[in-house]
Amino acid sequence: MVKKESTLTPEQYHILKEKGTEHAFTGKYWDHKEKGKYVCADCGAKLFSSNTKFDSGSGWPSFYAPEKEKNIAEKEDNSLLMKRTEVLCSKCQGHLGHVFDDGPKPTGKRYCINSGALKFKKK
Repeated sequence: MVKKESTLTPEQYHILKEKGTEHAFTGKYWDHKEKGKYVCADCGAKLFSSNTKFDSGSGWPSFYAPEKEKNIAEKEDNSLLMKRTEVLCSKCQGHLGHVFDDGPKPTGKRYCINSGALKFKKK
């Protein structure tokens, strides 16, 4: 079996494969306003739409709903002495960020996602 060569940058690899994070207010999509879709930087799965993006003030791209529920997975994360819910790409299992219950209507969710886990496809 031939292993696929990674096209991820070192930062993308650290976030997606090693469950890393970028510093707040440093990622390229935290204040991004263009219309389009955000896809997984590794496998290209459609994850979020600009229609559900909002300014949470957290310094990371935030969305109140995924593009399709089946394209993300959630997993309990008790690292850093906190109880959180990790968000993963369901296709490649790449770490995207975390989801919290303090988002806007209609879902009340805040998907706090690392820019390094995403690529943007302009509408």
